[in-house]
Amino acid sequence: MKLSEIAGLLGGALHGDPETEITGVGGIDDAGPGDITFLLKASLLPMADKSQAACVLVSKEMEGLRKNQLVVPDPQLAFIRLLGHFYPPARRPAGISPGATVSRGAGIDSAAAVLPLVFIDEEARVGAGSVLYPGVFVGRNSEIGRDCTLYPNVTVREGVTIGDRVTIHAGSVIGADGFGYVMREGKHIKIPQVGGVVIEDDVEIGACATIDRATTGNTFIGRGAKIDNLVQIAHNVRIGPGSIIVAQAGIAGSSVLGRYVVIAGQAGIADHVSIAEGAIVGANSGVMPGTRLEKGAYAGSPVLPHRQWLRAMALTARLPELEKRLQALERRFSKEEDDERQRD
Repeated sequence: MKLSEIAGLLGGALHGDPETEITGVGGIDDAGPGDITFLLKASLLPMADKSQAACVLVSKEMEGLRKNQLVVPDPQLAFIRLLGHFYPPARRPAGISPGATVSRGAGIDSAAAVLPLVFIDEEARVGAGSVLYPGVFVGRNSEIGRDCTLYPNVTVREGVTIGDRVTIHAGSVIGADGFGYVMREGKHIKIPQVGGVVIEDDVEIGACATIDRATTGNTFIGRGAKIDNLVQIAHNVRIGPGSIIVAQAGIAGSSVLGRYVVIAGQAGIADHVSIAEGAIVGANSGVMPGTRLEKGAYAGSPVLPHRQWLRAMALTARLPELEKRLQALERRFSKEEDDERQRD
């Protein structure tokens, strides 16, 4: 596309040659000749100037940037739009492959695609435009909405409800039994897990994530939530709309997260925790059982408000020095006590 065409597509103001040909989209550090990139902050101006990119998306014209510039309100969002424009997703197939196994009582929309080695059990439903890649298992009475994508080897157990435009990446398991046992007479007695899982619209679930079914009722993932690879969500957890759960985080049973909560990588959330809307739990943090977190940022294990945690970490770094000072004070006071006893 010519830069003039891209400016029209994005509704931006072009400062440069409108006839410049744009052949791709690239990051500021890996863009090649003919690519368009974006500048997120002024501190990256030298990097943008050295880039091979033919044009830079900016929020305002930048002095000292010796390249074509396209001024748009949100350069990052414009960059995302261009990625979709230059690299559109592959055309979705449609129809049921002869190599798939679909039970007689299942309902598959004619506009859905079921690829080889998929198994769909009795009374399951798959909506229009959804694509099930090889190795997907859909259990009895589960429902998959419209325009969903289930990548290879996703398992959707029985009694799971998945909304529209949900993406589940390879190897994830939705609706496995929750981890519930009681100890009696020296044995772990399994608590039957008879509930389900409800995943609302526009959720994305990464590879090898696990979302357990509820003991009773439903484990719930709210609209627009984004769940990274290798995340564990236990039975009866409720994840609020728009929340983000980052890789290797674990959330134990019956915890409730509000809207737009962020759980960073490898954080551990114990059972029956309540986290308010907009709260952020930092990486490697631990939230103890029954904790209630209000809106704010938290870090550490057990978690503290982020500013308090920073002060604690600064103090921790000084502990060896403080120990030496304390030992010196102890020796001083011990000597003074000895001297005083001798005078008496």
